Amino acid sequence: MNPGLRSGQLAEAAGVNPQTLRYYERRGLLAEPARSPGGHRLYPTEALTLLRVIKTAQRLGFTLAEVAELVDLGTRRHGRRTDTSLQKRAATKLVEIETRIADLQTIAASLRIALDAGCDDLATCATTDCCPIPLAGLDHGDNK
Repeated sequence: MNPGLRSGQLAEAAGVNPQTLRYYERRGLLAEPARSPGGHRLYPTEALTLLRVIKTAQRLGFTLAEVAELVDLGTRRHGRRTDTSLQKRAATKLVEIETRIADLQTIAASLRIALDAGCDDLATCATTDCCPIPLAGLDHGDNK
């Protein structure tokens, strides 16, 4: 019978810091483990799979709060609503990621134009009509 994994063993196997385990416990992502007679935390072997799922979901762009919801969904398979399914959440996340990519491509294009124009001083460039950096309208924001 496997008594479980100590914090250091689990953290090493999952590629995380031992403090991450405690943080995930506080966030409700990881159940508080049993204790050995000596007081050491003993995680079930399933905790390694859960940690790998958490880290993978984070790499896919999900926040820890979103991961917690997804993990909770997985543990409550009965009575699942279609609007909270992994498919729906993944589709929503994909749209969000694609929007961020488009924004980053716009920023990259603006920086290429600025580099090609030879802009050396942002303050000076911003005061000219030929400035390639889209600064127009920045001073009209709601920053008060």
